[in-house]
Amino acid sequence: MRPAPFRLFHILLLAALLAVPGVSARAQDGFVRAEGTRFVNPDGSTFHIRGTSFGNWLLPEGYMFKFEVQRAPYQIEDVIEYLAGPEEAARFWHDFRDVYVREDDIAFLAAAGFTTVRIPLHWKFFLDPANPSQVDPQGEGWALIDRAVGWAKAYGIKVILDIHAAPGGQTGVNHDDGVGYPLTFYVPEFRRRTITLWRAIATRYRDETAVLGYELLNEPISPYSDMDYLNPRLEPFYEQITTAIRAVDPNHPVILAAAQWSTNFAVFGPPFADNLAYTYHKFWASPERREVQAYVNFANRWGVPIFLGETGELTDAWNAKYRALNERFGIGWSFWTYKNLDSRSTIASIVKPEGWDAIARFGSVPRSAWAGMEKPSREAVAATLRAYIENARFANCRINRSYVASLGLKAP
Repeated sequence: MRPAPFRLFHILLLAALLAVPGVSARAQDGFVRAEGTRFVNPDGSTFHIRGTSFGNWLLPEGYMFKFEVQRAPYQIEDVIEYLAGPEEAARFWHDFRDVYVREDDIAFLAAAGFTTVRIPLHWKFFLDPANPSQVDPQGEGWALIDRAVGWAKAYGIKVILDIHAAPGGQTGVNHDDGVGYPLTFYVPEFRRRTITLWRAIATRYRDETAVLGYELLNEPISPYSDMDYLNPRLEPFYEQITTAIRAVDPNHPVILAAAQWSTNFAVFGPPFADNLAYTYHKFWASPERREVQAYVNFANRWGVPIFLGETGELTDAWNAKYRALNERFGIGWSFWTYKNLDSRSTIASIVKPEGWDAIARFGSVPRSAWAGMEKPSREAVAATLRAYIENARFANCRINRSYVASLGLKAP
């Protein structure tokens, strides 16, 4: 045992170090932090975001079902229930969420060289459906995220938690599962619910080092909305959410997405807190410096990290060029999306099951047209849905190896 004076000396030395600006206990706590223009590991090295999103898992999108009209999650659910009946539809969605992301998916991503997965969240899996102003501790989403975070930790991958569908809808288009307008910013109760949800998420994961950070809202305020009125309200809302998070979690970076498909950084002033990062999205942009210069300027002006939160959905050649452009400026990336139905522009492709086109026809017309259409039998629909579930398992997916190679990685 050390002599008491020796122990006292080290206690006083530690206290003195913690009082020096820039010396933090967090240097040893295992969390990635936003410091300067980098995401920083506990040892001070740069954490490079090389990621993909688990799109469609907790927030289905119509195009990933080959639906051309019924695109929002609630509309997709309507199609499945109309064709399969409520019991078979409930079974499908339970199995869908159970199978779509499993341990072997995350093991594969780690082996290929990905460092990060971004998980889009829907509020309805975490708040009480009977009283959405309160958290539902038994909500289906908690167990699913716990499981994914556990697997990510086991394979050395970091997780970004991203609210893709906030109460009321923060974007004003199908993928926020709202009514087609960003009501989150108009209705105080929706903002309170969003803050409640983020505080609950931060409380649950505040000590979890496998969680990289919290992305507060996906693509807030579409260009189709009243931008002059809504844009000035975005950053103050972010500040409110961040205050609620920081009350329970001082550890994780808070990530702020820009307005108008996460492209418009003009909505931001100087960083309002420490440990902030910013994200932008760009699809189908020209792979030239002018496409990233404004974001690089923002990062350098305010000394904050930025990363490309969504991109892709084009060709392998474009992927390689645009990825390289961002990497040239030290910008990490997360390509959209990991898994999709019958797709060449994803990492994993689900083989389209027999009978799927009959389902997709109903998802590709207005609901008013359904009564006049030839409806497949419920037995046939059930068989197709079960085949989809089997095909969605990692072992049955087709890996697009050239797509992975376009990201500078190698599919094992």
